[in-house]
Amino acid sequence: MSAPALVKEPALFSVGYEGRSIEELVALLLANKVSVLADVRLNAISRKPGFSKKRLAEALAVAGIAYWHARALGNPKENRDPFHNGDVRGGLRVFRAVLSSDDAGLELGHLAELLSTERVAVLCFERDHDRCHRQVITDRASGDMEQLPVVLLD
Repeated sequence: MSAPALVKEPALFSVGYEGRSIEELVALLLANKVSVLADVRLNAISRKPGFSKKRLAEALAVAGIAYWHARALGNPKENRDPFHNGDVRGGLRVFRAVLSSDDAGLELGHLAELLSTERVAVLCFERDHDRCHRQVITDRASGDMEQLPVVLLD
């Protein structure tokens, strides 16, 4: 008699690495059984140790978590000031327009495909989901998946 297959319930998470070490981030993802991390930074580089693309992907691989750099879902440099200067609504409005590009559409489609079977965390720097472009991505993905709830990993 074979063991029953483990059922993995798809889920959508939002997480920022601000104020965290790479070890803390990986532990948080593992605790929530995240299987794929979607890095939605335009440029997956960081001065913070462990959070540049190669090192992050390596740390995640050791933990059994897949890494995907969704570059087309990154917030353009010229749209970052509104999020830092208190005009979050303005920044969100501009970012919604960014998501209308063909490349962003393809990556949103890939995210939806992943969410049909995987537990996916959308990652950027900002720890506060409400001050980050991630909220537009997760709102869009959640709606595309018939209101899949978004879990904020604080």
